[in-house]
Amino acid sequence: MAESLRSCRFGPIDVDYDERVLEPRLWTLAQSRWAAELATGADSGPILELCAGAGHIGLAAAVLADRDLVQVEADPTAAGYALANAARAGWGARVQVRVERLEHAFRPDERFPLVIADPPYLRSGDLHRYPGDPRLAIDGGGDGLQAVRACLEVAARHLVRGGTLLLQVAGPGQADEAVAACADGPAARLRGEETRVIDKERAIVRLSLAG
Repeated sequence: MAESLRSCRFGPIDVDYDERVLEPRLWTLAQSRWAAELATGADSGPILELCAGAGHIGLAAAVLADRDLVQVEADPTAAGYALANAARAGWGARVQVRVERLEHAFRPDERFPLVIADPPYLRSGDLHRYPGDPRLAIDGGGDGLQAVRACLEVAARHLVRGGTLLLQVAGPGQADEAVAACADGPAARLRGEETRVIDKERAIVRLSLAG
């Protein structure tokens, strides 16, 4: 059976996707808008989005901030929609989509002023609560932090000094866990700055890279 194309409005852009891709959540527009605000005072250079899915969160931020955008997405179907959505928004020439796993997506010397991360953050044992969502897009491993930790490590390696990471997590409890994960190891230079709680299952954490 052929997949049925779906569309929705997401802030300043229209987003296409189908059932193989995680449906855009309108609450995540708060992450896009926050990123656009931070981009105003950030160093020059493109915004980086990790685990981009159909690309809507990073793309909306880039359009609002008038910035170039680099997106990383391991799923080729989602990455295809990210490219198509950028073209539809008139941003095709300003968006690069890398169809890679995070650990293979960057040159050692690449640096970005602002990183948006939208990793799968549900515990594997909780996936039954969301039967309609693609497993790859929501499965964060046994503790829900597998992809979160990977995003923290990428940000620590590829942010400019003083750069910012906006990380989507499963509520204030996981926000605290994400900040605690920066206590040592590859992400030790990141510092938790602020958490904006949407509800008990959804939050956005701002972290910065120490100089």
